[in-house]
Amino acid sequence: MNIALLNTLRAILEQGSFTAAAGIVGCSPSAVSLQVKQLEQYFGKPLFDRSTRKMSPTPFAREVVSTVGDFSQALQRLRSRPPQQVSGRIKVGVITSMQSDAMPAALRELRQRYPLLEVFVPPMNDSDELIAELKGGRVDAALVAKPQGVGASRRLCWHELHRQPYVLLAPADAATDDPGALLGRYEWIGYDLSLPGGKVAARFVRGLRPEARCAMELRSVDAIVSLVAEGLGISIVPQPRRALVRAYPVREIPLGPRAPFRTLALVRRTADEGNRNIHAVAEAFGAAFAMRSAA
Repeated sequence: MNIALLNTLRAILEQGSFTAAAGIVGCSPSAVSLQVKQLEQYFGKPLFDRSTRKMSPTPFAREVVSTVGDFSQALQRLRSRPPQQVSGRIKVGVITSMQSDAMPAALRELRQRYPLLEVFVPPMNDSDELIAELKGGRVDAALVAKPQGVGASRRLCWHELHRQPYVLLAPADAATDDPGALLGRYEWIGYDLSLPGGKVAARFVRGLRPEARCAMELRSVDAIVSLVAEGLGISIVPQPRRALVRAYPVREIPLGPRAPFRTLALVRRTADEGNRNIHAVAEAFGAAFAMRSAA
């Protein structure tokens, strides 16, 4: 039996509904319902009374959760036991914009300080996707843009590393620094509006020009910088790395005291508290962001 099914059952009893439990275990309500059916087939008994409008757990469901509770917690403690040294293999997700920004410096730092640690970066690059992979146990930690308004969680722990402001990128020969005027003069190249960070940029743009429409939208900040350098438009993006801006004929224009920003954080499971490998990764990214700010 997959122990994740038992954890789902426990979450339902603790949260009081399938929907609330889905948010805790990191899957959809329909997936939670399917897991319950699999458990009922395994035990050969119903776990919920479906005779009323609101399903309620059966005494047997409570007995199951009570029986496996101590066992599940013991497994979690074994899983999160810190290694004796920083070594082995760790899977770290990194959002697209940081893969060519802070990640190379962080990986260099890790290789120099911890030669016995192998860091694997999977080919996933969206914050929401990476958080789902983390909840599912398929990555060990992830460098993501922290969702706005996220609070304390029983399952995840956030280590904030860097506050990254948004800036306006304009061609080098742009005649003004005024964002509103530039949006009226040039086409708007959007930072992928499906991303939380892209939506932040879009809200700022439409606050200046409600009628603004994207000529195109891209996820790669590197590609956006290249297009702006060719005079194809302007864009509002999280502040690119210094080396990239210097390599192209573009102007980086601050957006003032009300500029939007995003918080970059290394997120891990709460159960992995004390894991030395993850702590080493957080330190390496922290050092990379410190160097970025100094530059």
